[in-house]
Amino acid sequence: MTGTLAGEQLRTRVARSPARLNTALTNTATLVGPPLFFGLRLWASVCLALYIAFWLQLDNAFWAGTSAAIVCQPHLGASLRKGWYRMVGTVVGAAAIVVLTGCFPQERGPFLVGLALWGAVCALVATLLRNFAAYSAALAGYTAAIVAYDQLGATGGPNGQAFMLAIARVSEICIGIVSAGVVLAGTDFGTAPRRLAGLLAALLVQITRGFTDMFLRPGLDLAETRSTRRELIRRIIELDPVIDEAFGESSRLRYHSPVLQRAVAGLLAALGGWRTVAAHLARVAGSDARHDANAILRNVPRDLLAATKHDEPAYWTAGAILLREASVAAARTLRALPACVPSLRLLGDQTARVLVGVSHTLDGLTVLAAGPDRPHDHLHSLQIRVPDWLPAFVNAGRAFVTIAAVALLWIATAWPYGALAMLWAAIPVILFSPRADQAYAAVMSFMLGNFLAAVFAAIIAFAVLPRVVTFQGFCVILGLYLISVGALMAQPWRTLMFTAMATNFVPLLAPENQMTYDTADFYNRALAIVVGNSAAALSLRLLPPLSPAVRTRRLLALMLRDLHRLATGPLQETSAPWESRAEGRLLALPDQASPLQRAQLLAALDLGTEILKLRRVAPFLSVGTEVAAALEALAEGRSATAIAHLDTIDRALAARVGPGPEATLALRTRGGILVIRQSLMDHASYFDSGRPA
Repeated sequence: MTGTLAGEQLRTRVARSPARLNTALTNTATLVGPPLFFGLRLWASVCLALYIAFWLQLDNAFWAGTSAAIVCQPHLGASLRKGWYRMVGTVVGAAAIVVLTGCFPQERGPFLVGLALWGAVCALVATLLRNFAAYSAALAGYTAAIVAYDQLGATGGPNGQAFMLAIARVSEICIGIVSAGVVLAGTDFGTAPRRLAGLLAALLVQITRGFTDMFLRPGLDLAETRSTRRELIRRIIELDPVIDEAFGESSRLRYHSPVLQRAVAGLLAALGGWRTVAAHLARVAGSDARHDANAILRNVPRDLLAATKHDEPAYWTAGAILLREASVAAARTLRALPACVPSLRLLGDQTARVLVGVSHTLDGLTVLAAGPDRPHDHLHSLQIRVPDWLPAFVNAGRAFVTIAAVALLWIATAWPYGALAMLWAAIPVILFSPRADQAYAAVMSFMLGNFLAAVFAAIIAFAVLPRVVTFQGFCVILGLYLISVGALMAQPWRTLMFTAMATNFVPLLAPENQMTYDTADFYNRALAIVVGNSAAALSLRLLPPLSPAVRTRRLLALMLRDLHRLATGPLQETSAPWESRAEGRLLALPDQASPLQRAQLLAALDLGTEILKLRRVAPFLSVGTEVAAALEALAEGRSATAIAHLDTIDRALAARVGPGPEATLALRTRGGILVIRQSLMDHASYFDSGRPA
């Protein structure tokens, strides 16, 4: 009997072994396959760019291979977007150095000062912009340094060849960009729009489910929903780079970029409405509140309630059009809902706000699914928001000082490779300064990657390449390095170090049609790179970026200042400028900002919108003086006094009853006053923090 059982167990294990092996192989392929394929794409892109540059007999063919390596990214959308912006930045930087050379044709000192100033300007613009637009601005800065290095030579002083050098560098870089684009577009179909649709749908599910649960579950812990909303703000902020990647994969999405901008704004608006309703229900708990909540719930679309039970993005994408139409119709109904008390009016208007925000996000899902287009003439695809100028000026000053200091070192020491050191100081200090508190770590990882790339380049250049006589053999040698490093670059560990190893290996190797092997030149170039990178790292230590805590405090203070101006300054015609500026500050919050600080900015955004509404209707309701007094107290950081004035206005408006439009406007205004009152009470410490000394 024992032998029979042992045999059965052995046969079971043997039968399970192939299944386990297949599972292990599948898991390994899933884990290793995408990074390995990216390494192959990187290798193919560099080889194609070098082949074309060698065939055209360009002077510095390695710039083509370098550009191809830089453009290659693990995601197709990021690669294409980066390639386009790299082309723009290259042309702008080349044009700038030609103009600078024309202004100072034989004057080394003013020329170097002008170069440092140009680097500072590009660092400033790169800090103000986001994503690949910021990369383009940074590239314009160090492209000028690249061309300047070529014409300055060993002794310094422009040699008058700036125009031809700029044409050559632009040509080489464009060859690399196009080569990488061809290889990547032919081997990768892209997933950014699908990933973005999944993220938008997931956020919609959580917002609509959390909002409707307040009405469906009377005993819901509203403190728990507060923490959920604050976490959702962080996730909405993280949508920005994914949207940029999606633009890289689809020209149609770039045309409809206002719809996607409005989709993100819709998520923030829905969160704001949810926050207001939750705070109100927490304060007026009881039978009356439940009666009002049930009245609102009856007007929420049944299809939307049913959709909250589905977590699959495909469900929301497929039903986006129908859900959108139902949400818009329900929002109209809620705005026209008869109400006799401000509490019900507040619930109706804020629920309508949530549904309108949901409809805007559903518009974004419709566009991502290539559905029917929605009109968006009132929005513009380019919105430059400057949440805070100080970090940009700090980064600009650092870039100027770093480039100028290395230039002075070069002049003082007469080192023939000083111009190259200046170039490699300009690259990291301009490129990584916008990363703020992560800039120093980024420069150190970049420098370590360059050092390792130099080690491998030295081994290949002096021990391997002298034995290789064909381009095919050269490509095989490149493949052994680039495929391995590219696969490592596509994983989440030490990404920047491996990126530097991949992108800066080719310029260190400096392949040519007729290779020369000069060890002294190689080691001097490697030393110049280390010196330049070290200068950039030192500058970040001596003039560090603003810390996340300081940047967060500044954004909160700037938002409060804008809110005070909104309350007492000239009345704006629409709320769009205020909302755009406030959303820009919200999206600029560092990752280290606390959930409470994110909630304070969102509350300030909502409060400003309600203040604008109150100021517009005050003259028609003959309460302009009282409203001015309340807003003056708010601007002075006296929330309690402002609330007292608002209570006085509310009592005056409560006397205006009847079926007429004035009574309806008065009731809606009372609902808005409730929103303002709740925001001031929930975040009194923040809104009172700007009180004059």
